[in-house]
Amino acid sequence: MKRKFLLSFFVVLTFVFNAAAQPTVTKEANPADVSSIDAIMKAVYDVISGDAGQKRDWDRFRTLFHKDARMIPTTGKNPNTGLIAARVLPPEEYITRSSPFMEKEGFFEREIARRTDIYGNIAQVFSTYESFHKKEDKKPFARGINSFQLLNDGKRWWVVTIYWQGETPENPIPKEYLKSRKS
Repeated sequence: MKRKFLLSFFVVLTFVFNAAAQPTVTKEANPADVSSIDAIMKAVYDVISGDAGQKRDWDRFRTLFHKDARMIPTTGKNPNTGLIAARVLPPEEYITRSSPFMEKEGFFEREIARRTDIYGNIAQVFSTYESFHKKEDKKPFARGINSFQLLNDGKRWWVVTIYWQGETPENPIPKEYLKSRKS
């Protein structure tokens, strides 16, 4: 009996802490941001981009994401094991970690190609990007691929996951991901 009580207590405690950790979205999504795949992709890139010193509209950012969404950057090769790792973050942790860099350095991410596959209410979008510190910069400081998993609930599109990997000399972006394609 004591064991069941403790298990129930920890399950309830987990739900309480998870609920407390979720941000309260104070506004609804702008319908123009979530009405189509093109719209939600544009909104994500738009909201994270801005000049040095410019605060991002993180409330707008939050409205784009499903309540259980995850953002997953690959974290590079472990020098000891040689294995590639990934870190899973809720959007709120992404905001906390990324905001200082974006606001200090300036950050503009531009989509340069897209490959989209759709089945029913889900979409998988490989979005090739280039990153710049200033809007006018000609040469990116980084490139890579964002893998978006999107859900249309019948009323709007939601970002469920963004999983990304930056380009490296040993892992250049393949030519087929430098041209757009829709399914």
